[in-house]
Amino acid sequence: MQKPEPPVIEPFSFVFSWRRFMIHCAIMGFCVFLGLMTWYFGKPHSVRFYETKSEELLATSIAPGIEMALDTRSFVAVKDGEPLHVELFRGNVYFDIQKAAANKLEVKVGNVIIKDLGTRFSIQMHKDGSNHIAVADGHIEIHVASGVYQINAFEQANFDDAGIRQHRLMTERNIAPWNAQ
Repeated sequence: MQKPEPPVIEPFSFVFSWRRFMIHCAIMGFCVFLGLMTWYFGKPHSVRFYETKSEELLATSIAPGIEMALDTRSFVAVKDGEPLHVELFRGNVYFDIQKAAANKLEVKVGNVIIKDLGTRFSIQMHKDGSNHIAVADGHIEIHVASGVYQINAFEQANFDDAGIRQHRLMTERNIAPWNAQ
């Protein structure tokens, strides 16, 4: 009986191949891409929701120097950032912004963006899709589809996604009649 021969071990030989190199680079690139996407999307934005029920009012500070008061049956979302983003979904809201916090608030109502320029103002949403804004102090900018409008102290206006209507003067007691300040 013959003994089997031991297997012959050949020395390791590496053969460079551009195809193999490109496949490995593609895999590593994809892994780096996934890592960057995980880092970017892994930090959720801080969003706070405020809602009032019937016969309930809410007054709170949403940031240093920015006070917010909600009327009954109102609903807003506050997204932290610079500037602070507030989205009004339903109801009435009143803002009192101190001079130190000027230009640090944007309010979204539908497709309309309202930029604060250091002021006190209120926004009312109506069920028919129209909205009302009244400014007590300072001024604000309203960005609508037809352009950018400025509303100054003791002025009010009705607005929707398309534009501004009935821009007129008013008295201070009509700024936020539901707010007990």
